[in-house]
This record gives sequence, structure tokens and C-alpha cells, in this order.
Amino acid sequence: MATIKTFLIGKHKLFREGLKSLLNGSQFDVVGEVDDVGQTNSGLSPHASPDIVLLDLSAEPEHAAEDLVHLHSVLPNAQIVVLTETLSSHTLAACLAAGAHGYLIKDISVDALLQSLRLVVLGEKVFPTHLAALLVNGMAGIAPMRISSTDGHGLSEREVQILERLVLGEPNKMIANRLGITEATVKVHMKSLLRKIDASNRTQAAIWALKNGLSAGMVPPEAAQ
Repeated sequence: MATIKTFLIGKHKLFREGLKSLLNGSQFDVVGEVDDVGQTNSGLSPHASPDIVLLDLSAEPEHAAEDLVHLHSVLPNAQIVVLTETLSSHTLAACLAAGAHGYLIKDISVDALLQSLRLVVLGEKVFPTHLAALLVNGMAGIAPMRISSTDGHGLSEREVQILERLVLGEPNKMIANRLGITEATVKVHMKSLLRKIDASNRTQAAIWALKNGLSAGMVPPEAAQ
């Protein structure tokens, strides 16, 4: 089991100590910690460039984007996971736009935390399971616009329709029923649209849709009920 160098950033020492205790014995080896993003360089030894950073935003969530941009500049090769106490659509949107690799609520089991961190290290994006609900309610900071087949990604009208339903969190069977096609056809279109937007799973596709302006206003009213 390869060691994953882990760096902790959080205002509260008790929080950092708790994380270290939870990570103890796992492949996530804590190589440094600071209580402020601006202290990142001073908190690391010269040969301890981290693979992953756990950033506690609970104290100052309004600085989410600024903190992430700074971290990307000083630790360009590290994956950054945000940990927060509450789920804010505004903060989540800011973190997405600023390049966060994960956004996790602290009300999470140890096993779920470790699994989420492993997925991030493997290159996955990990966000709340109810991301779709936030998308339906409208995300702050994203200007609504229609995704079309002429946006440079070559999405067909059917693929756009499926993407809209996917954002709502609908499974393939429900998507098929709503669009009047077979579930097998949905799977074919899903595979195609994931390839076109360079997404490896449904969550990444929903995130892509968010970044490209898909909003609740584009979805028929009955879909959000």
C-alpha cells in the first residue's frame, strides 16, 4: 500500500489532531499542518511535497476561491479536498470554479472519508451525493445558458436531453421513460456524451454541466418536482 503524503490546513488545532488520529494507520501519511493557507510553504519540509491537501473551510468559507487559487499556485501537483461543516451552494460553486478536487461535509464516516480521498488520488472528482439537488436549485456564480450541439463539444440534442436529466440525479431507467427510449439507448448515449466531455462518471458529467451553464431553468418544471 503506497504512502500518500497528506497536508492539513485548518484554523482549529483540535480539528487537525482529530484528522491525524483518523488517518493514523492508513496510507495517508500527514507530512505537515498549518492553521492558515498563507503558511503553507512554512509548514512543509523541503522534501515533503504533498499528494493531497485537506482544507478546512468552516472558519472562513467566504475565502474559498481565494484559498484554493493560492494553494494551486504553491502546490500545483497536489489534489485539494475541501472539508466543511455545512453544504453551501455558493461555496460549492466557488470551489468548483477554483479547481477543488473534492468537497466533503464533515458529517461523514471514517470509511467514507478514506474512500473519497482514495478516489481523489486516483483522479476522480468527489462531491456531495446530493449535488444534483443543488444544481436544480441553481448554483451561485454560474450564468445560465443553453448547452447546444454547436458548443464545440459536438453533443447531439439527445445527449443534451440526457445530460439535463442526469443533472437531476435520475437513473437510466427513469431517463429512458421520460424520453420515450429504451434504457439500452440511454446507456449508448451516456457513453458517448461522457467521452465527448472527457468525463469518467456521472458526477463529473454533472460538474461539467454546471461549469458550462446548465441550470434549473433549462429543465421542464415537472422535472424538479
